Amino acid sequence: MNFFSSLLLALPLLMNTASAHNPEKKPAAVIHLDAGQASKIMSAPDKQKRPTIIDIRTLGEFKAGHLESAVHIDFLKEDFSDAIQKLKRDKAYLVHCQSGGRSSNSLELWKTLGFTKIYHLDGGFLAWKKRGLRIVR
Repeated sequence: MNFFSSLLLALPLLMNTASAHNPEKKPAAVIHLDAGQASKIMSAPDKQKRPTIIDIRTLGEFKAGHLESAVHIDFLKEDFSDAIQKLKRDKAYLVHCQSGGRSSNSLELWKTLGFTKIYHLDGGFLAWKKRGLRIVR
């Protein structure tokens, strides 16, 4: 059984977990941003209002370069959903992968788990890099 099949089988259980962590059942908000928009949000003067960056690429991709202060959680690892479940549901997160595919595929999990504000970096790390925005190694 591959990772995606396992994830689909686990969704009903995750939905129950989401209800326990988000009893008010606020609808998840996913906001799609291009690299320029994401950069503006990440440079907001009030650091408390900046979302936490979640980089879901492989470790090799992450080590080759990533957004400053990004938290690495590999989408392809078996413990991906467990790692996401440990995050605070009421915080804002900017989710991205290399080009937008894996992070797009992860959005349903974020919603199911009851996260209230998710930003998605459309085009992923490649769009960020193409725009000439700062990366760290």
